[in-house]
Amino acid sequence: MLKQSLQQKLQQKLSPQQIQLMKLIQLPTLEFEQKLKSEIEENPALDEGKEGSENDELDFTKDEESNNDDDQYIEAVEINVDEYLSDDETPAYRLNANNYSADDEEKQIPYATGTSFTEFLKNQLNLKKVTEEDYAIAIFLIGSINENGYLRRDLNHIIDDLAFSSNLFVELEQLEKGLRLIQTFDPPGVGAKDLKECLIIQLKRKGECPSINLAISILVRYFESFTKKHYSKICSRLSITEEELKKAISEISKLNPKPGNSISQSGDKNIQQIVPDFEIRIVEGELELLLNGRNAPDLKISKSYVNMLQSYKETKGQANKAQKEAVLFVKQKLDSAKWFIDAIKQRQNTLMVTMGSIMKYQNEYFITGDERKLKPMILKDIADDIKMDISTVSRVANSKFVQTPYGTKLIKEFFSESMKNDQGEDVSTKEIKNILKELIFTEEKRKPLTDEALAKQLKEKGYPIARRTVAKYREQLNIPVARLRKQI
Repeated sequence: MLKQSLQQKLQQKLSPQQIQLMKLIQLPTLEFEQKLKSEIEENPALDEGKEGSENDELDFTKDEESNNDDDQYIEAVEINVDEYLSDDETPAYRLNANNYSADDEEKQIPYATGTSFTEFLKNQLNLKKVTEEDYAIAIFLIGSINENGYLRRDLNHIIDDLAFSSNLFVELEQLEKGLRLIQTFDPPGVGAKDLKECLIIQLKRKGECPSINLAISILVRYFESFTKKHYSKICSRLSITEEELKKAISEISKLNPKPGNSISQSGDKNIQQIVPDFEIRIVEGELELLLNGRNAPDLKISKSYVNMLQSYKETKGQANKAQKEAVLFVKQKLDSAKWFIDAIKQRQNTLMVTMGSIMKYQNEYFITGDERKLKPMILKDIADDIKMDISTVSRVANSKFVQTPYGTKLIKEFFSESMKNDQGEDVSTKEIKNILKELIFTEEKRKPLTDEALAKQLKEKGYPIARRTVAKYREQLNIPVARLRKQI
């Protein structure tokens, strides 16, 4: 049964301009510059440079307030086509310069290219005398080696892949033979299936001596005990002294667990360049905040597009369909350029207001540079101060850097939760983590401190926190447990 009813709804939707602004705010400087260049290339109505007089700008308010559709708008204008076609009819000879002799030598600037890790292995394979079938197998195996130098697929799966993709039907022994060939290539350890095999291959390439032979025996027979640093168990099982074990561990510590990384080619590695978005200076004892000039570009509406649209408005009711479409295109590009410029200005203002609040909140730290002066601060503290949403503050703090007198810092590092010390004062968890790092750094390496012992020492320093909290902070600092920090 059909039924009609009235229903009230309250919905909140973001406009395209708001979405564009949010995306711009979260971009760091380098990505923002790329976005800026892309927008200038895509929108011919957007130019670089300072804006001219107010008379050069197009008044959009009348069109927005009229609430007329695009057809009504373009019917009121006429395109002066001849005025713009004349530029395209410039003779070609006026655009070319022929000031060179036929005997002049054409010089080109050379550029350097690198060799990828895969190509590096293929070049070594080309120096080996192998059959056509073995060559195809080796090429497929090389393609299955990741950037760290490890074989990322099981050999049985590779057998199936060779059958389906290359119509090669091989046995496991033939595949293992090809893999052993690749494991003789440089860098040592390449083609291993796991860390254990990788280290053993590297040790065997070193030659024979008592410490190397002992290291190989430890990895082959007691690899799990070695990774867990059960040194006393290894000494008793192999009937060796601590000194002999120390020499064997020294040989293992010289090995490369990721042999593929030794082939350092710029094309294989993603190098992130850090460009500070802000700069904080100390001028006569006061803090001064500056926005990176690359975040504040000079943009303006293209004067030629403004003049083009204004010239269309001189005559009404005589435009054909093609001319109407051209007018609509010009107006859309001008609207888009104006929205983008407004979004850039709002972005600059949001960045400065947010970073200014952070600087004021952490004033004592920026003056002294002492991390113990960092106050507990969460996103909500800054959002309440600048009267903005927490998500906006998060976008500003994420992936952005500030240059300070004490180095370039990631903004989100200034945010931390608070805890009470024994005097009832709020202290930053970052301060507790720094003290925890210092305690671990100065501990006796032969008898490292357990989490319970660390909690006890922190309590003596005035920070009463539980053992599980110490374990959480230690994991956040990427510090292993006491057993794995043990040294002999």
